[in-house]
Amino acid sequence: MKIHSPSMSELHAFTTAARLGSFTKAAETLCLTQGAVSRAISRLETHFGQPLMKRSAHGLTLTDAGRRLADATAEPLQAIESISSELRSTAGRQHLSLAVVPTLASVWLVPRLPDFHRRHPEITLSFAAYRRDEDFSQATPHAAILSGLPHQWPQCHSDYLLGREIVVICHPDRLQARKAAGLWTDPGQLLQEPLLYHANAPDNWQRWFDSVGVAGKPPPGTALDQVSILVRAVMADMGIAVLQRCLVRDEIATGRVVSPFDIPVSLDRGYVLCCPQQRKDHPALSAFRAWILEVAARERQAA
Repeated sequence: MKIHSPSMSELHAFTTAARLGSFTKAAETLCLTQGAVSRAISRLETHFGQPLMKRSAHGLTLTDAGRRLADATAEPLQAIESISSELRSTAGRQHLSLAVVPTLASVWLVPRLPDFHRRHPEITLSFAAYRRDEDFSQATPHAAILSGLPHQWPQCHSDYLLGREIVVICHPDRLQARKAAGLWTDPGQLLQEPLLYHANAPDNWQRWFDSVGVAGKPPPGTALDQVSILVRAVMADMGIAVLQRCLVRDEIATGRVVSPFDIPVSLDRGYVLCCPQQRKDHPALSAFRAWILEVAARERQAA
């Protein structure tokens, strides 16, 4: 049978340039020179007998043929690259590269990892840089814990972990003072308090008030861009905040903060473990997935 497909190196050069929109960026990613990438794509165009890309001052533009080739080859090449990387090293079967939302990593995951290492001492876990729009286009990470909805990543195997439930927290002294004054008998009275919220989730207060039956629009509050800063602000009695329960469970348990109205309120979004379909049966990932699903389910039930 005559083989019509070109070489892998030429396809890698083409798909990388198509994805990044630049020969220079493709060369940096593939550890090649710009000329090598350009020549590889030129050979590819000669092989197919038609142009695949057009260069302009604004970057690269795919021709119709180029778009068809990119759409047809990007995912298979990624799968081949992934399995090739794993098969080249037996040790790779016992190594897992993971990217995690930084706040969840520091507050929730890392304190629980000793249990995972006790159960699976043979597995080496490393952390890759977190990208909010992770597309698994690189060899690592093998998996990622991202914030959103499971169906946001249709090409991935996704499992919801936790993080949908939100809770209001305040300083214990603030709660005691309001109770002593006969206030905070219903959630609507929180509208008179200074509200704090995470800059990436400005609608959480509105969603919380809607869920507990309080009509009206919350007043403008103070936005902070890190959960740790929000918690510190509450502990300094700067106001009250609404946060995901899993991120403040320890502070509530130790009494450093309290929940004035501990009413179950859930959002659609949460933390999701995602990986490419072709990696879901990776031995180290399978072990980690089973462990983290068990831990997350146990904590959801205890909430």
